[in-house]
Amino acid sequence: MPTLHVSPLSKLDATVAACGASHLVSLINVSTPVERPASIAEDRHLFLGMSDISQPMDGHVLAGREHVERLLVFVRGWDRAAPLVIHCWAGISRSTAAAYITACALAPTRDEEAAADALRIASPSATPNARLVALADVMLGRNGRMIRAIERIGRGADAFEGKPFVLPLE
Repeated sequence: MPTLHVSPLSKLDATVAACGASHLVSLINVSTPVERPASIAEDRHLFLGMSDISQPMDGHVLAGREHVERLLVFVRGWDRAAPLVIHCWAGISRSTAAAYITACALAPTRDEEAAADALRIASPSATPNARLVALADVMLGRNGRMIRAIERIGRGADAFEGKPFVLPLE
């Protein structure tokens, strides 16, 4: 079964090496350098430059529909032969939102509440970026169910950075 891994930037290389990932998604500020692990081919790395914000803020890039569209195209093109790693700076907000979106997109009949519960079990510190979830909810035709499920699990435990974790896809 394919696996989906989430990591902070500081643990990216170790996470990719430990799971043998073939694909990588980076959701990080535009100006933050991300050195792609050598084991990930360039065409299997999606870089989405955005700030970890939910409302517009001067000097920052607000996640937009185009970011979520690119994420959906990329994860739907993942052959699932080897793991996929998703990371952001801390492994708490943007990456957990992208993992939740991926789990919902790749299993269109999966219950949003069950996916949110799986996220909370896998990562006590997960606090998915509300804007990313809201954009995906509309794009995936989930009629607010993704938004409500993430609101229900609430803010995760306080942490400087999240611990790498695996989110079940089904």
